[in-house]
Amino acid sequence: MLEEHGNMTLMTDIMYINKIPFIMTLSRAIQFGTIEMIKDERKSTIIKSLEQVINAYHSRGFKVQHILVDRQFECIRKHMEVTGINLNTTAQDNHVPEIERYI
Repeated sequence: MLEEHGNMTLMTDIMYINKIPFIMTLSRAIQFGTIEMIKDERKSTIIKSLEQVINAYHSRGFKVQHILVDRQFECIRKHMEVTGINLNTTAQDNHVPEIERYI
């Protein structure tokens, strides 16, 4: 599996349940999803949550190379680029279809 799907693309969005934010991720190749409640939507909180997911993939031998997000995540672009991850954002008022369907 690592040979074929070792390089991962994650899709990420924030979902709300009763006004409580949750960060959702879904990997494109293996369709593995995660969800985590977050206390707020600040840049540092989003980065910390995504780093936990990325580290979980890395600990199992996968390498996250791309993250597909909507414009809400533009604030973390520089941090992701420093870590070697390409952050691909949608056009304004668009969403990443796979993660929207997952939600």
